[in-house]
Amino acid sequence: MLTKLAELEAIVDREEELEQVRETMRTARHVRPQGVIGRFQDQFGPRDAGEALVGSFVFGMPMIVEDGALEIGRFLSARPPFLFLTALLGVALVFGVLHAGEFERVVEDRIFGILPLRPVGIISIAGVMAVGLMTVWGRVSWSEPMVAGSQTLLIGIVMGVGASLGDILPEN
Repeated sequence: MLTKLAELEAIVDREEELEQVRETMRTARHVRPQGVIGRFQDQFGPRDAGEALVGSFVFGMPMIVEDGALEIGRFLSARPPFLFLTALLGVALVFGVLHAGEFERVVEDRIFGILPLRPVGIISIAGVMAVGLMTVWGRVSWSEPMVAGSQTLLIGIVMGVGASLGDILPEN
């Protein structure tokens, strides 16, 4: 049903028709049965941010205290192409997990009507938490910004995956 409504949404030409189709889609999302994943509400709210924060912390904590992550970060800092590929992999993993939860179907959850807020919020939460914890706990020295940034990026990727998993798991 949602597929048909999405097709209809793409072809309607008047604003009031578009709003009616979107309202019908919202209603259909609320009444359709949900599985283990895909329980997104209409907006990325405080509860979602909290779930992302907890998932980020739970997944990132072992990486922060483990020296292996720091060694990998140092290795990546000397190899910018590998660092770039690692960053792309991290973003792809976060989007992949969220895609499993069908975040892209949440039409109200957009920045400027285009950019989906949920992955931006999750990546931001994980990134801020990674920088904050790595710095406050003395795991990085910002006197070597490339090394510190690479190490923090690696931790941020793990935290991003944890945050996205925390966000898509059932609320009940």
